[in-house]
Amino acid sequence: MKKKENKVNTKDNQEKTADFNAENQNIKTEAENAADTLEDNSVHEEVLLIADETALLEGKIAELQSGLKEMTDKYLRLSAEFDNYRKRTLRERMELTKTAAESVLQGILPVVDDFERAMQSIEQGLDFEATKEGILLIYNKFNEFSKQNGITEIDAEGQVFDTDLHEALTKIPAPSEEMKGKIVHVIQKGYYLNEKVIRFAKVVVGE
Repeated sequence: MKKKENKVNTKDNQEKTADFNAENQNIKTEAENAADTLEDNSVHEEVLLIADETALLEGKIAELQSGLKEMTDKYLRLSAEFDNYRKRTLRERMELTKTAAESVLQGILPVVDDFERAMQSIEQGLDFEATKEGILLIYNKFNEFSKQNGITEIDAEGQVFDTDLHEALTKIPAPSEEMKGKIVHVIQKGYYLNEKVIRFAKVVVGE
């Protein structure tokens, strides 16, 4: 009787074990399916994320290309405008140079007329003092014209020798101690045009 009961219990245990194993297998299968589903969802989400990032990058690339095109167009316009400005400035400078020369020459012509009249007086043997006075007036008129056009004389005689203003043609013994290194005599006057030296004064320096 006991043997029969043991067989029955063993059979029940085997059935329970089989059921338990089957249930575990089902749970394992469901877990694997769930894991596969999660993995598929994760991959899908990653693909969507990459697609979004790609679209965003493509948008930025298009924006940069548009900006580059705009900057290139602006550079070309500015380059063309600068070239036109350079040509116009050069043309205006040339015209200004011609106009300035014309203005200077027009100012000199009256002085030339006065010199011609003085020469005629000399040839006709008119009063020497009157001729001399006329030439002095012409000289003063020409000096005034020069000053009006920015030409001034470089102060030289008695001044300390300055290589930026003077050109020493020779040196002689100084007439006094205080004249050493100074200009004793001016051979040819020097001139400024505004503040620029256009001719150095040729001088004799004491030593």
